[in-house]
Amino acid sequence: MSLLRGRGLGLEIHLAGWDFDAAIAELAARLSERPDFYRGTSATAIAGETPPSPEQLDVLRETLASAGIELHGVRQRVLKLSDSARSLVADFAGARADIAERRKRGEASVRRTNAAPAAPAPALQLAPPAPGTLYHVGTLRGGQALHHPGNIVVVGDVNPGTELVATGDIVVFGRLLGVAHAGAQGDDTAKVYALHLQATQLRIATCIALDEDRAHDASEPEVAFVRDGRIAIAPFSKVAEVAG
Repeated sequence: MSLLRGRGLGLEIHLAGWDFDAAIAELAARLSERPDFYRGTSATAIAGETPPSPEQLDVLRETLASAGIELHGVRQRVLKLSDSARSLVADFAGARADIAERRKRGEASVRRTNAAPAAPAPALQLAPPAPGTLYHVGTLRGGQALHHPGNIVVVGDVNPGTELVATGDIVVFGRLLGVAHAGAQGDDTAKVYALHLQATQLRIATCIALDEDRAHDASEPEVAFVRDGRIAIAPFSKVAEVAG
């Protein structure tokens, strides 16, 4: 899992499995590569079993703020289970035993409380995810570029000399003749779709492909994707068969 991933209009900072100091150093280095690319976006920290301390959150918040990114919240990726729940087998016998023990103690199977949890200062709240797709209607001409932390959809032609960079997918309802970089923050599951796919350069995550012998008119839309560490291109109707 990459430390930094684009999700919608926001970012996810995956701290699970990282030493915190090493994660901060890596994050600062990644952000310094494109100091203004994420400005104005928000981020959610994904913690492991042990959440960051208030001091560590302050360091993370300051690191993100230096690149114009607001820390919106922290989410734990690992759920802590009781000792009996950890002994679950395929038929969930451990879970049933845990519930039965609670009932013996006169407790409800599901614990409920009206007490509000103590709020950290400052409190971090997760905002609903914003739409993650940038739509552009019209032809893109040489020298123009679209960079977006999410998906990019272009309704029109993308001419030679243009550049599309997205952390998610790229979709072109027209001719894609320029440079397209999907999964720009390391997401090798990203794809590039086009009605006529003849990009001068294709990038998906860290994979690169140059236009060599693709001077043909495809009979249907095509999709570029990563397979076995290389970029492959297939007709849209066949991508489910060959990209699996």
